[in-house]
Amino acid sequence: MRTHPTDTSTASAIANRDLLGTLEKGLLVIEAFDQDRARLTISEVAVRTGLTRAAVRRCLLTLVHLGYAQQDERQFSLSPKVMRLGQSYMHSARLPRAIQPQLQKIAMAMQEASSAGVLDGDDVIAVAAVTAGRVVSSTLQPGTRVPAYCTANGRVLTAWLPTAELDAWIARQDMPARTVHTLTDRQRLREELARVRAQGYALVDQELEPGLRTVAVPLRNRRGEIVAAMNVSVHAARVRIEDLLDRCLPMLLQAQEQLKPLL
Repeated sequence: MRTHPTDTSTASAIANRDLLGTLEKGLLVIEAFDQDRARLTISEVAVRTGLTRAAVRRCLLTLVHLGYAQQDERQFSLSPKVMRLGQSYMHSARLPRAIQPQLQKIAMAMQEASSAGVLDGDDVIAVAAVTAGRVVSSTLQPGTRVPAYCTANGRVLTAWLPTAELDAWIARQDMPARTVHTLTDRQRLREELARVRAQGYALVDQELEPGLRTVAVPLRNRRGEIVAAMNVSVHAARVRIEDLLDRCLPMLLQAQEQLKPLL
């Protein structure tokens, strides 16, 4: 099971007595389901979360009672109502609302797909996206989660991590080959992240999916902190790398500057 390390700078400021264990367990149970495991038994959820079967059973039955999960004999699955949780973030958080107009502008001008994401442990979660009518990949939509090590957004979000954090992040990557182009060697990944820092953008060519070619830039706030990443994705058979950099990178860099005061 992929883990998502907690932000220790935030967690350390919260006393254990102020934490609600039941809520924590419920969220862990929800996170146990993904696109590869849409239907799970109590035992399977217990294995994926590390919780006891009794605790998992109570959480799942509560989610069913509240309408966030469904039960079919021994198996459970999430219901569409869970989408409300993500929608609450999308509608209330400043980051997606600030980025969306720039994505719209880039996607319409380039007639390509553009998305933005944030780092969550070892993955990148898309918080906003515009396709401009081109379906390049199913991963380019809000709420999708993709590995950071083999994506352009992921590389710009990790390239500027402090040395100790970057070392720890690279060390825990499994790095399976998603395609024949995927970087699967930790030293080569480290070298690629150094290249990203030097040039200020990441270019990933068909490492996540065959045919998916992406360029991304980091988005910084007024203090210079990287808070998100923004990309343009194209189909490799239709757009050459040179054209992707010549046409799309300048617009991404322009949006990067325009968004800085808003983030």
